[in-house]
Amino acid sequence: MSTPRVDWEALTAEAAELLSAYVSIDTTNPPGNEGRACDWLAQLLGAEGIPSRRVEPGAGAGAGRPSLVARLAGDGSRGGPLVLLHHTDVVPAESDHWSVEPFAGAVRDGHVWGRGTVDMKGMGVMELLVLLLHRRLGLPLGRDLVLMAVADEEAGGLRGIEFLDSAHPELLDCAYVINEGGMGARETFGVKRPIFTIGVSEKGPLWLTLRTTGQAGHGSVPHGDAAVERLVRALARIEAWRRPARLVPEVTSYLGALHRAGVLEDAPSVEALSELAAREPRLRSLERASIALTGVTAGVKHNVIPSLAEATLDVRLLPGDDPQEFLAELTAVIDDPAVEVETVFSSSTRASPVDTELYRALERAALSVVERAAVVPGVSTGFTDSRVFRRRGIPAYGFVPVLLSEGESGRAHGNDERLSIGNLRLGLEILFRGVRSVCEPA
Repeated sequence: MSTPRVDWEALTAEAAELLSAYVSIDTTNPPGNEGRACDWLAQLLGAEGIPSRRVEPGAGAGAGRPSLVARLAGDGSRGGPLVLLHHTDVVPAESDHWSVEPFAGAVRDGHVWGRGTVDMKGMGVMELLVLLLHRRLGLPLGRDLVLMAVADEEAGGLRGIEFLDSAHPELLDCAYVINEGGMGARETFGVKRPIFTIGVSEKGPLWLTLRTTGQAGHGSVPHGDAAVERLVRALARIEAWRRPARLVPEVTSYLGALHRAGVLEDAPSVEALSELAAREPRLRSLERASIALTGVTAGVKHNVIPSLAEATLDVRLLPGDDPQEFLAELTAVIDDPAVEVETVFSSSTRASPVDTELYRALERAALSVVERAAVVPGVSTGFTDSRVFRRRGIPAYGFVPVLLSEGESGRAHGNDERLSIGNLRLGLEILFRGVRSVCEPA
């Protein structure tokens, strides 16, 4: 592969400026307001002669929640399109707990700060600039190169990727996808070695609402049939439910690669990992279906026993788990027919193969830029829009090519989210090399 000459320092400075501006566009979901991000992206693309298409649900189905698609045409000699995918919405930020204003786009201490820098506007800027580089340098393409910026990922994608899948399936017709769902770390499970994870699979979301009803009454006269008390008993049983650890094939493949990279001393097994899992929440989550209590709602006044109580659970199933089997087990654990269990959202998909030209290209790109790095196929504990492409049998890879430090990791949905300018530089070169490798004409 020929390597075009790129002024990486100038491009990095441009990336930091763009990310600062992107973060300052508040696309907190809800309500989203992703149209602001689409307008910004469309203007940048149009200024360089790249047309874009804005697609959004109709009135009553998510109007004002558009996604944007831009395409550089190739000659088709390398096959179908490569989609560079990112979502434009972000989760809410509790500004009182931040060191900076979450949507100011502050640049300080060698970082761009703000909600969305890691999840995932930083990757969006890298994808945008990789597309623009092909345009600016006049690089020929052996396949279409597509930038896809979608809405509503943080709320399940109903108005974003799911809408595109149902209403505009032709836009999802491609050979490969690069998205979030895997990234790099300078330290993994206490071992300091640069490890890039290419996400090939993810846990399946199963969002549940527990609902109970009971007799209302005066708070001074408890009567034993209160909805809140019934809900508390159900939640206590769920909290006490101990699900055994097990390793599914996708997780075994990931942990086996870490073993070969020297991160894990022993070959992966539940027994060998028990001590590490006891202190590593992420590893525990990869060994079983996880259940997080994310909300409890009840009550109208301090001295009124309410007739309704609800709780929300964020369940993440292991790859291959059957949601209906899990629900049957959960119902048995609750052991109370008066507790209704409603499924709000559920999704599960197959894994993407590792024996593809894109996976190998991304692996080569990372290893060519970072000495002593290792690349492993990973399983994301979160879910991404990649699931819709995998559902179609299209290989989709989670690969944000940065190396996060302890100070950066874990902040994607937390306080003081930030991405270093050094990581922008690193990510741009690795992503460009990987994309160019599979997009050069045959």
